[in-house]
Amino acid sequence: MALPLSSPGLRPLSESSPRPFVGRIRETPDTDVTERDREILLVREPAAYLPHGFRAYLLSRPVVDLPLPDGYVLPPEMHYLVEGDVVRVDPVRRTLTALYRRASHSNTFLVTERCDNYCLMCSQPPRKQDDSWLLDELEEVIPLVSPETREVGITGGEPGLLGGRFLQLVERLHHHLPRTAVHVLSNGRSFSEPAFARDLGRIRHPDLMMGIPLYSDLPEEHDHVVQAHGAFDETVRGILNLKRAGVRVELRFVIHAQTWARLPEFARFVARNLLFVDHVALMGLELMGFAKTNHQRLWVDPLDYQQQLASAVQTLELAGLQVSIYNHPLCVLPASLHPFSRKSISDWKNIYFPECGGCTQMESCGGFFASSTLKRSRGIAPFL
Repeated sequence: MALPLSSPGLRPLSESSPRPFVGRIRETPDTDVTERDREILLVREPAAYLPHGFRAYLLSRPVVDLPLPDGYVLPPEMHYLVEGDVVRVDPVRRTLTALYRRASHSNTFLVTERCDNYCLMCSQPPRKQDDSWLLDELEEVIPLVSPETREVGITGGEPGLLGGRFLQLVERLHHHLPRTAVHVLSNGRSFSEPAFARDLGRIRHPDLMMGIPLYSDLPEEHDHVVQAHGAFDETVRGILNLKRAGVRVELRFVIHAQTWARLPEFARFVARNLLFVDHVALMGLELMGFAKTNHQRLWVDPLDYQQQLASAVQTLELAGLQVSIYNHPLCVLPASLHPFSRKSISDWKNIYFPECGGCTQMESCGGFFASSTLKRSRGIAPFL
């Protein structure tokens, strides 16, 4: 989220850098002098003199008559920034945006808002516009990310629409972050072209996973959910091509009123036809974007599909597939499904309700999306 420079945001001390720029937060000015042109010094206790050469300066509080070439006062809402975080400063729009947080396990980068699906429950509604600047900026960010980062996510829109630039992005991640897992959310359709899948496989990224949604065992139902004729066929061919090229694939199934009834049939379809996928994620609905607009058509209480979910998990597990349940609090799942539940909601979206007070399972519970205030299960209750 970009915070405005006007109250209560940043107040510029100068505007000698009108173009937006990214930089890595530094709190120790006496090290890595050669990196200063890519770093922003965060000063929690301003002194009479500050070292020169940094891309910009963030002050924890205003200081009168402190001569800085590019100095800003950090808003209270962003005092969580620490050394190693990466931010964007836009002097013209007067905003500051956190792009990467070193301590977070939920760093995800948006690479485009364009998409060739138009999913009924899309939390990031697509936009037809030239947003290549997102990828330009990410190419600057990647070298600033800590190589100790466990995992990063790539999302859209549809990253596959970037074509060759998507391949270059994966190569750049492989080069700068060789020990970091990369999880890409894609509808898989672009990989129905065998050459594109082969080119991705040739990069040989050691820990790349493509998360691809499939919403039914019936082509017409999947195509209805994604609002794209022929999408089921292209998605399945994309999955086949990726696996043939040695790329790991995670199947993702979002459970809502349009999909829950055929969960058992979907699981049997996967067990018979896609037994080679690396993971199956059965996911609760996030009421954002189109899902919020269409919530009257999409919302279903998890209590009402417990039987179908349990049947699907049993089928997938007996077939030897790795299966997980995402975005569900433990109290709305039968005890037999608790071992499959994962804490999957990004830290900046995750909340718990007052009803959760005193719950003994909160540490292992996935919790709720912040958007769950619009609709929530009648089964929410603490384990005591």
